[in-house]
This record gives sequence, structure tokens and C-alpha cells, in this order.
Amino acid sequence: MRRLIRVFEYEKLTLYQNSKGDFLEKKELEKLYEFNDNHNNQYFTGIRDGIKFNSYVGVIQIGGLTIEILPKADKANSSEQPDYKKWQNTLLKMLAVCRYLKTESVSEANLKKRHYSLLDLYFEIFLDEVSSLLRKGLIKKYHTHTANTNALKGRINFAKNIQQNLIHQERFYTTHQVYDYEHTINQILLKGLLVLNKIANNTYLKDRINRILLDFPDIKEVEITKTHFDSLVSSRKTVAYQEAIKVAKMIILNYSPDIKNGEENMLALLFDMNKLWEEYIFRMLQKTSKEGFSVSSQSSQRFWEHKTIRPDIVIKKKTEAKEEIYIIDTKWKVIEAQNPSDSDLKQMYAYNMYWNAEK
Repeated sequence: MRRLIRVFEYEKLTLYQNSKGDFLEKKELEKLYEFNDNHNNQYFTGIRDGIKFNSYVGVIQIGGLTIEILPKADKANSSEQPDYKKWQNTLLKMLAVCRYLKTESVSEANLKKRHYSLLDLYFEIFLDEVSSLLRKGLIKKYHTHTANTNALKGRINFAKNIQQNLIHQERFYTTHQVYDYEHTINQILLKGLLVLNKIANNTYLKDRINRILLDFPDIKEVEITKTHFDSLVSSRKTVAYQEAIKVAKMIILNYSPDIKNGEENMLALLFDMNKLWEEYIFRMLQKTSKEGFSVSSQSSQRFWEHKTIRPDIVIKKKTEAKEEIYIIDTKWKVIEAQNPSDSDLKQMYAYNMYWNAEK
């Protein structure tokens, strides 16, 4: 049975029902503890019989349970009926600006669609991209193939040929070039489809996945790791694959199969809200910057021995007389009564002094 729980950052979930009727089952909580332990306990904090979420937002799916963690800047003004839809749309638009989602996916028309969760939206984007690639035709590549064949082609491996074909002298053990669909890019797409097939709970998406798999070329399934993505080389022929590969990377590398019984497979797509907010502000400033302004992110200067200081955003304005510098340090929090904390003020003072910034 499918269950959807929506929470805001820093909220709690336990084994016991809260005021909204949300709760975790023991096996779900154990899976969350295991996942968090494997990632240095950064995503949430373990509490008695439950968890408290940190600054990470996104979505977690464990078996039939989907937990959507949303950002919320106005916690102090929270109402009895939280506006989950508003903050879900806010998160989607931020992800689009930061290029974690295709901009078209968060158009007003698409936002009106009733996606069960953020995860279903990512699944649909991936399936749309793969379907489009199949219609256009997947690319083929040359690769080296070593096998025992009935025809002489390529280079004979004499040692293996003697070992394998002493009796069957009509065969040839050769190494030759093959031009087909069997290469890393297509193997990544296949792996993405197979992971989705295991974890998707939506019957409509399941049906789409199976139909796409029927149309997919007959290539072997391989275990895909981060190394496979790092080794990819972009070319004119692979430009159309970029969006599908980007989403496939998020799905494959964040998938945690349940090895014991296969019932509680887990997929988590989580984003640090502090970093997401910083990147969002940086990209929005880049889009709106005028001539004479330059916007840079994460510039650093030596501070003490091997330590450096690094403001989030540095803006430089060139005039005929001089170059003006402005420092921005992003914080995903509401400053109460225009009263920044001492630590924030000291941080900004150090930045301004080292960059000779007046503001």
C-alpha cells in the first residue's frame, strides 16, 4: 500500500502517530537509520523512536512509503493548514534554476499536474527523455569484442585458439571490432530503467517502463558506479543524452537495494537547502547582471596559514574611477527584526576587510 508523508525541514517523524496521522513503521525507521549511518548522519538526527530532519530537502522512498521533505522559510508564521503545494512548487523552481531539473518540467502547465511526489516527477522526466532518444534512434559505437566465432574476422588469439579449438578447427578465437548499441551510455540508460522498474509504485509509470524496456536494444546489464559517469566524454552525438544521463545518475547513485528480502528498496534524492539557496541566488544574479558587473561564486583568499576564507558570492562593479566590490553571504533563514547574529556580522566583517569591500 502506498503512503505519502509530507514534512518540512527540521520536523520530526516517529513510530507514533502525530497530529496529522503520520508515523513510521519499525522496518522503515531502521532503513532510515541505516541510510543515515552510511552517509555520516548528515541527512537527519536520530531521536528516540524516530528522526528529526536537518537542512536537507527532497524525497525519500522506502518500499511503499514516500517521504517528501520541503523547505519552509516562514516557520514562525506556520498556520494550522501548512501550504505544502506552495513550498513544493518553490523547491521545483529552485531546482530548475540550479539545473537539477529541466526548466520545461516546472512550467505552469506541468505544475498543475498532480504528481504523487517529487520522485514521480523525476521518473517521468527520465522516461520522457529515454522515449525521445528511442524515437530518434540510440547511437551505436565501435568496441573490441573477443569471442569464438565460426568465421575468421579481426585478429586471431593463437594461444586461446589452440586451447579452445584443438578439436573444433572450423572455429576461430578472434579479437575484432563490433559496431553496436553495447556501450556505457546505453548501459546507463538501461540500468536507470531497471532501477525504476524495481522502485516505482505508480502503475502508470510501471506500464511506461515496461513498454520502453520492450523497445530497448538487447544489451547486457552491468553494475553502474560513479566511475562510469566520470569516464563519459561528451561529443556532438551525445548532446541529446545529457538530460537523461543527468537524471539517471541521480537515480542510480542514490538507489539502495534491500539485499535481505527485496521489500524495502530505497531511493533518496536530497539537496542541502543552504547550498541550494546559495546556488539559486548566484544563478539569479548571473541572469540579471548588467554590463560592467561580474558575479563570481566561492572566491577564496588565504586567511591563516593553510586556512582560507570563502564568501558565497562576490560582485565586482567596474567604473572609470575604480572597481567596487560587494560581498554576499547567503543564509537560508529569516533574520528576526533586522537583527543579524554576532557570528554573521563578524563573518561579513572579515569578508569585507579581506576583499576591501565597502558593502
